[in-house]
Amino acid sequence: MPDDRSRLIWAPQAWVDGRWRERVLLAIGADGRWAAVTPDTPAPPRAENVAAPVLPALVDAHSHAFQRAFAGLAEQRASTHDDFWSWRDRMYGVALRITPEQMRAIAAQLYVELLDGGYTEVCEFHYLHHDVDGGRYADPAAMAFALADAAADAGVGLTLLPTLYERAGFKAQGLRDDQRRFRTTVDEVLATQHAVRAAARPLLSCGAALHSLRAVRPQSLREVAARSDGPLHIHVAEQTAEVQDCLAETGLRPIAWLLAHAGMDARWQLVHATHSVPGEVDGVAACGAGVVLCPATEANLGDGVPDLPGWLAGGVPLALGSDSQVVRDWPEELRWLEYAQRLVRRERNVAADPGREPSTAARLFERVRAGGGAAMGARRWGLTAGARADLLVLDTADAALLGLPRANLLDGLVFAAPTRPFARTMVAGRWATPDRTAIARRYTQALHALWEQAAA
Repeated sequence: MPDDRSRLIWAPQAWVDGRWRERVLLAIGADGRWAAVTPDTPAPPRAENVAAPVLPALVDAHSHAFQRAFAGLAEQRASTHDDFWSWRDRMYGVALRITPEQMRAIAAQLYVELLDGGYTEVCEFHYLHHDVDGGRYADPAAMAFALADAAADAGVGLTLLPTLYERAGFKAQGLRDDQRRFRTTVDEVLATQHAVRAAARPLLSCGAALHSLRAVRPQSLREVAARSDGPLHIHVAEQTAEVQDCLAETGLRPIAWLLAHAGMDARWQLVHATHSVPGEVDGVAACGAGVVLCPATEANLGDGVPDLPGWLAGGVPLALGSDSQVVRDWPEELRWLEYAQRLVRRERNVAADPGREPSTAARLFERVRAGGGAAMGARRWGLTAGARADLLVLDTADAALLGLPRANLLDGLVFAAPTRPFARTMVAGRWATPDRTAIARRYTQALHALWEQAAA
């Protein structure tokens, strides 16, 4: 039970233990975590009554913040062929120009948008490490701390994932010139991790990432896994060409290679995992690794459609990622995730479980809530004692929720309208109040400078 020192929040309904509960008292401890969550409790006089249903916020488990500057700039076709690889080449043109100051401005704008979209923690898959010529900054972690500063500006939590990036492909000896800012060694990744942790900033934590099997050597992959603790993320099986190249080089599909050679456990997060087969799903489930799905980006890039029913049935932890930032709110990501399945399978409510959870939105939300916490390395995430005190207050007057019965609130939130019906957002026990005007101004100035430079 809460003690006299706890700050109290009271909500008429709250999403607790995977379902709506009535008259919920939430106590916030001095450490910014939930000290107690107690349903069926009258509102005490000293409690703040939010007067609306509340949800746990979600973790954005896969972000490339700098790509916010590129969103909307790759939607014109200049040749007879356009796919992920041609998009990537154009994206590099932006990556080669961004300074640390511009990175902070771009990321702060993104993080505010993600905050407004229902995310309060971002896992930043960070590989834009070096100066524009590929040389090291005086502070090798300058770009990492630009992202940390941006998260502080926006008021979101940040899990930095400094990324190992060694080669351009399975047979390449190194990186292409347009990848020069990404070049890292195992020691450099771990040094950035140490520097970020040593800073001991509020709402800032650090794991590590491996760009992909094609971009890291097997011995380096195993060394990072052995020497790093905390969450460990890797892009895998996003593209069919990647699967074919991995088969040609190793004799195994990418996920199968990881299962056979990486010693995966619950620290591991497989980003995308779009092209899997049933045996791989079973193997991932058995080792406890999670999968981070990025539905809007995967659609935008033409990656393909994941085996969502397989991942759900296997009990694999699932999380959402904004990735290339073409969509920056989780209701739309969940809508894309389900609608893609409906289109390819020609049926409805694919993600629902009629015997246990008939609501598609509720089943998906609960899975990505829990899986997002695992992706950032949190032991608890949601409206539960010991978890960080993050929540979303719903605006029931929003068009998506107007007049809906409580049992259908999540369905309306995801499927009724493309809106963002969050009235307020709390992060670590504090209501989020970023300076949106100043952040937007710096973002606009950064983008103008980038495009003036590109035109010069």
